[in-house]
Amino acid sequence: MSPIAAPDPADHCLSAYSFDLPEQFIAQRPAEPRHAARLLAVDPLTAGEQALAPGAAAPCRHLTVWELQQELQPGDLLVVNNTRVLKARLQARRPSGGAVELLLLEPAGLATPLPPGVESGPSDWLCLARPAKRLKPGELLQLEHPGQAPLALPIVAIDPVSGGRVVRFPPECTSPEAIEALLARYGEIPLPPYIHEHGADDDSRYQTRYASRPGAVAAPTAGLHLSDDLLSAIRERGVELAETTLHVGLGTFRPVETEDLTQLELHSEWVEVSPALVEAVAACRAQGGRVIAVGTTSVRSLEAVAQLNGGVLQPHRGPVNLVIQPGYRFAVVQGLLTNFHLPRSSLLLLVSALIGRRRLLDLYAQAKAEGYRFFSYGDAMWIPPEAVLSSAVPPSALLPAST
Repeated sequence: MSPIAAPDPADHCLSAYSFDLPEQFIAQRPAEPRHAARLLAVDPLTAGEQALAPGAAAPCRHLTVWELQQELQPGDLLVVNNTRVLKARLQARRPSGGAVELLLLEPAGLATPLPPGVESGPSDWLCLARPAKRLKPGELLQLEHPGQAPLALPIVAIDPVSGGRVVRFPPECTSPEAIEALLARYGEIPLPPYIHEHGADDDSRYQTRYASRPGAVAAPTAGLHLSDDLLSAIRERGVELAETTLHVGLGTFRPVETEDLTQLELHSEWVEVSPALVEAVAACRAQGGRVIAVGTTSVRSLEAVAQLNGGVLQPHRGPVNLVIQPGYRFAVVQGLLTNFHLPRSSLLLLVSALIGRRRLLDLYAQAKAEGYRFFSYGDAMWIPPEAVLSSAVPPSALLPAST
C-alpha cells in the first residue's frame, strides 16, 4: 500500500490532466485473442515516499492481460459490469431529404428535465443528432435501414443541457430491453468516433463476454480484455466473480469543461447493485479477500451506491451521480483493471484518485514510450491494492479480516 500523498492544488485543475497523444497510439482494432492485450502493472511507491518524487519514474511492470490471473489471489472478488451495448447508431432522413444520424442514449425520463410545458412519453428517448441545428420539435424523421421499411419518428423536444433531441419511438419501446429488437433491425453498434477501422466482428468484439443487460451506448472497455479462457482460469484460481450493471450513457460523450474540478458535476447514470452483489462483497471482506473492479464503470457503480448509504454498500436500482477525483476515500473498491483514457476526462480523475495524478501521468508517458495502445480497443492497466494511496484505501480494508 502506497503512503498518503500531500495535497496538490493542481489535482483539482482540469488543465493538469492534459497530455499529448499522437493518433498512432489510438488502437483501431482489438488484440486477438482478447487476453493478448498488453497490461501495465502498477507497483507501489518506495517505502517512505509521500508521492512520486520529481523526475522519478513510477515503478511498474509490463505484462499481458493473460497474466492478470497470477496477480489475483484466492478469495479475491472481481466485479464486472454486465451491461450490453445497444445498436444505438441510427440513420434517418428529414422531410427535406437531408440525412440525419441519431445516437440513442437513454429513456427521456432519465435525462435532464425538459422545458416547462413539455412532457415526455413512455417511449420517448434522448438522442444526440448530427446535424442538429435545424431539427425542431414537431418535425417528423424517417428512420431508414437497408431491407427495412421506413419508420416515422417525431421530434418531441430539445434537451437544453445536452443539446440532444427527444424522439418518440413506437409505443412498445419503453425500456432498453423493449427497444433492443427495433435497434437490431435499424441500428449499428456505436463505435467511438476515434475508431476509423471497422470490422465485421465489431458487433461481437465491442461487447464483453458476459454482456447480458441491454442499455449501454458504449462498452465498459476494460472488460473487453477478459476472454472465456481467462475468466475460467481466474475462477480456477479461487477468485469469485460478481456482476453489477451500469448503462454507459450521456456522460461518455460530454467532455469535461470545468477548470475548477471542485465545481465539477457529471451526468447521472443508471445503475443496479443487486442483493447478490452486496452479499458477495460482504463475503469477500469477511474472509480477507480484495474487491477488484473491472473498469471505471464498476467503480462508479459500487462507490456511488455506497455513498448513497453513508459508505455502506446496499442494493440499489436507479440513477446515481458521483464525481471521483483525488482526495476521494473509496468505500468498496481496493484494486482496478482499467484501460488508458482520454486526456482531460473524468476517467483520468477517477484513476488519479487511486494512485495520484503525477504518478498516473508518468505511467502514461512510460506506456507511450513502450508502444502501448490507448482507448477502447487498446491495452490495459492493472492497479493492485498495494499500489493504491493510503488516503484512498477503503476504511474496511485497513481492518483485520473477520475470524
